[in-house]
Amino acid sequence: MENRAGKYRTNLSGEAAYQSYIPNPLPPVPPIEIDNEMIRLLVIANQKTAVLEKISEKIPNIDLFISMYVRKEALMSSQIEGTQATLEDILDPNISDNINRSAAEVINYIKAAEYAVHRMKTLPLSNRLLRETHAVLMENVRGQEKNPGEFRRSQNWIGSQGSTLKNARYIPPNPDDMVQALSDLERYIHTEDSIDVLIQAALVHYQFETIHPFLDGNGRIGRLLILLFLIDKNVLTTPALYISYFLKKNRIEYYDRMSEVRRKGNYEQWIKFFLEAVYECAADAIQTIERLAEMHNRNTVKIKSLGRSAKNAERLFTYLESHPIIEINKTAAALDLSFNAAASAVNKLIGLNILMQQSDIQRNRTFQYKEYLDVLKTGTE
Repeated sequence: MENRAGKYRTNLSGEAAYQSYIPNPLPPVPPIEIDNEMIRLLVIANQKTAVLEKISEKIPNIDLFISMYVRKEALMSSQIEGTQATLEDILDPNISDNINRSAAEVINYIKAAEYAVHRMKTLPLSNRLLRETHAVLMENVRGQEKNPGEFRRSQNWIGSQGSTLKNARYIPPNPDDMVQALSDLERYIHTEDSIDVLIQAALVHYQFETIHPFLDGNGRIGRLLILLFLIDKNVLTTPALYISYFLKKNRIEYYDRMSEVRRKGNYEQWIKFFLEAVYECAADAIQTIERLAEMHNRNTVKIKSLGRSAKNAERLFTYLESHPIIEINKTAAALDLSFNAAASAVNKLIGLNILMQQSDIQRNRTFQYKEYLDVLKTGTE
């Protein structure tokens, strides 16, 4: 059966026969039908994205916010795939001493996102860039045996644990069809399309997930691709928009709506869902930036009230905004302070209700900037 999204191919024969999917190249034919509901969603999603971009230009410590937001996105994108980790795990100052497998996967996503955004300054958004990013994502974590940095050369499938080609929920293109589909997708990414860029982003993400070119890590790379595409098209200059918050909350619908495109060629319902995700996540990012900026200003005033003894407390506070959970020895080393000077600064911030001690254990005591963490944790529990 063929529709405008694609068709199935029968592979092998007899008992071993199975059907894999071949997506049609983008853009869809006939073209996307833009009804009033889609126009409404397009308008609000574009408005929110533009506001987010404007705020990103104006906030002095936006790079700091972005680096923390990348961590939040990495966590939620990994949670969609079943990774069990918390924001506290990722920000634990002792993580290098006792890193667990789940936290390692999230740390790798952070590295992969930062690598890809930086690499795009010298390499176009391409299959090569996606392969390089995938190598960073899969290094020394679960799935590292599944050809990191390489597109698959064997058939994969999607289904519940223990499923086979016989009872899989979805079978992506076979390796030969996959190579052609990836080539078509790369061509589309670099083709001028008159349709709105956010609709293009929805199509690109759907197409990548449908091709499923890696043996592992497709979901995480596919969600990162949304951000890279919007940066490539100059919709965003900083990686401030991440939609895993919405996709995690609506995980079943997320997969169902992409399946609906493959089943019936109904791109429109997927695009509307995607635009809703962009709108909601841009609004969430704006609100988060505003709350963190207000918190920064309020606590800066508190610290200045310390007068002459504010200097080390100010340095510690700056450090806290990129390391909201700290341990005194490591913090002293990072700030080039003596243990006593760092401990004194910590005590001053505790006195101002900025820092809280996490546990009563004297050895390896950790302290957290709880108000800041609580804002970032929204949606990650």
